[in-house]
Amino acid sequence: MTKLAFIGLGRMGFPMAGHLARTGHDVTVFNRNRARAEEWHVAHSGRVAATIAEAAKDADFVFSCVGDDPDIRAVAEAAFPAMRRGAIFVDHTTGSAALAEALAAQAGQAGLAFIDAPVSGGEAGAQKGQLTVMCGGDAQAYAKAEPVIRAFAKMTRLMGPAGSGQKTKMVNQICIAGLVQALSEGIHFAKNAGLDPLVVVDVISKGAAQSWQMENRAATMTEDKFDFGFAVEWMRKDLRIALAEARANGTQLPVTALVDQFYADVERMGGKRWDTSSLIARLTKR
Repeated sequence: MTKLAFIGLGRMGFPMAGHLARTGHDVTVFNRNRARAEEWHVAHSGRVAATIAEAAKDADFVFSCVGDDPDIRAVAEAAFPAMRRGAIFVDHTTGSAALAEALAAQAGQAGLAFIDAPVSGGEAGAQKGQLTVMCGGDAQAYAKAEPVIRAFAKMTRLMGPAGSGQKTKMVNQICIAGLVQALSEGIHFAKNAGLDPLVVVDVISKGAAQSWQMENRAATMTEDKFDFGFAVEWMRKDLRIALAEARANGTQLPVTALVDQFYADVERMGGKRWDTSSLIARLTKR
């Protein structure tokens, strides 16, 4: 039995920590909203800590899944001093590569290891234990963490040194942004051309146009249903990080920058909490 701490029980962290508990690990959780932690305790047993430091103390692994760079830094600052030497901190938040690199260096100085491990697969993937986990960090630390991560992952891979996981997640979001916009335009065109968009999608999904977005979101997009998890405001956060990294490394991302502005339009329409497939709304609701 491995002793684990899990910090952050949001839509992703709650089921991820649950999978760790169900696979036999000794899990202690912390969440800023204590009621959410108690809800998790009722569902999965384990223990609830009053502070991040209490959760991290004596843990072999400390997992976190929070909001943005300031949240990651705050958790690390609270957890690192409490962690025993040799322990491994695995952060599943989508954040900047620069922060991951800095925290890995800080962890190393304290005798710890830090792995940046953002995930893809959404809330459904977290609930099913079918996430894709993109990792950056020390190879020996990753080898120890991988069997534990597999409790909620269908795919996990070390992509390179610290920050590589975050950079891989940026590629993931760049690709998704373009796909969702293209799918939105295709469905919108089909309707205006007098075609049944669901029949069109059924046909073209068997060919080269097929994608996860088409298979899982096309039908609900035609019905203006946008309550399937990953919110527009979270996507804009991720695209902000990707665009900043692109400016730093000299990459041109014209489509990504444009789609980010389209998501800003959706926010102005009141869709901040709609899921990312809501890009179609700016085409159909004007």
